[in-house]
Amino acid sequence: MTETTEPPVHRPRIFADLTPLRVSPDYRRLWFGNTVSWIGQGMTALAVSLQVYDITGSAFSVGLIGFCSLVPLVVFGLYGGAVADTVDRRKLGLFSAAGSFLLALVLMAATLVGIEHVGLLYAIVALQAVCFALNAPARSSMIARLLPPEQLPAANALGSMTTTTGALVGPMLGGLIVGWWGYRAAYTVDAVTFTASLYAMWRLPSMLPDRSEADGSGKAAKRASVLDGLRFLGTRPNLRMTFFTDLCAMVLAHPRALFPVVAVLWYGGDARTTGLLVAAPAFGALLGGVFSGWLGRIRLHGLAVLLAVGSWGAAIAVFGLTRHLWLGLLFLALAGCADTISMVFRNTMLQAAVPDGMRGRLQGVFIVVVAGGPRLGDFLAGSVADLTSPAVAVVGGGAACVVAVSLLALKWRGFARYDARDPQP
Repeated sequence: MTETTEPPVHRPRIFADLTPLRVSPDYRRLWFGNTVSWIGQGMTALAVSLQVYDITGSAFSVGLIGFCSLVPLVVFGLYGGAVADTVDRRKLGLFSAAGSFLLALVLMAATLVGIEHVGLLYAIVALQAVCFALNAPARSSMIARLLPPEQLPAANALGSMTTTTGALVGPMLGGLIVGWWGYRAAYTVDAVTFTASLYAMWRLPSMLPDRSEADGSGKAAKRASVLDGLRFLGTRPNLRMTFFTDLCAMVLAHPRALFPVVAVLWYGGDARTTGLLVAAPAFGALLGGVFSGWLGRIRLHGLAVLLAVGSWGAAIAVFGLTRHLWLGLLFLALAGCADTISMVFRNTMLQAAVPDGMRGRLQGVFIVVVAGGPRLGDFLAGSVADLTSPAVAVVGGGAACVVAVSLLALKWRGFARYDARDPQP
């Protein structure tokens, strides 16, 4: 009598796949350090905004903070990617994280001695953006070296939880700490949290970029050039589409700038209503990361990106038609969830389909798109709302996003067939 063994039953995974945290101590330290430091940076961002307003009493002065960070992110994002493809990425990540740590110490020291000068705050915000623009391409390029390709979607879902947790928890804790103990306490906590990121970078092995096939042609690259990175992107349609689709969502259907107006006109609310509108997409994005276990089973990453970006646009359009607050919050949360799904697969494609010696520069382009796209979207939404109405701006923007991504899918049909088992840029 022969015994038969039944094949193991693989239950569908619902919650986030924690395999990258279990199998790679280096990735685990990097993820934990980034999560803690993102919360600290969220605290500092709110504290700086509050302090600038206390000093100047001007909303315009507070708005300049975003400009002070945007310009360095755009300028140094591309440059930082080229540097990440030239030097040891561990050292670049360590030195840039150390720079952010020192800037947090400067903020703490300035409040300790009673220096209250808005120019100093602007300068520190700009320098923090420079450090981030140098750190992010190096850090993102490391992940594909720390984990096998099949674990990249799970790692990127965990990374999305890091950023959304920082966006939600950081400002909340910052407001409480500033209210209870003042600005110095918030800046001190930020400095302390950065030690986790420094420790994670310190423990990493050396990570020199593999320049032997930097351009994908098999010829050794002589130097890491920003222009070479842009030329590489120009000849890789699947990679270009990851940026085009993101721009469809962030430029055409990004109603964040209209939330204060919408809160009053549509819902008869106030600043608290605006806060709920701002938090809803981030909350949805966090839920998208928490319940991301199923993403690892998806192979057609390009098709997933198209559907996710189209879902974002559709959710924003329906949000523009609602006049019940909780229904509006629901559709904003759905949009945030769709954004997480899109981000996971777009990041995975940039890591899996790009030669190691070119990953830093492509991540630099990613930073520029992520930094600049929402700002352009804010400008577009505000302009259309002034010329027509907020409803036209929101509904029209969501519909335009769906139409634009559909046209892109028809133009570059191969993107929908992109298969994670054979990643072609």
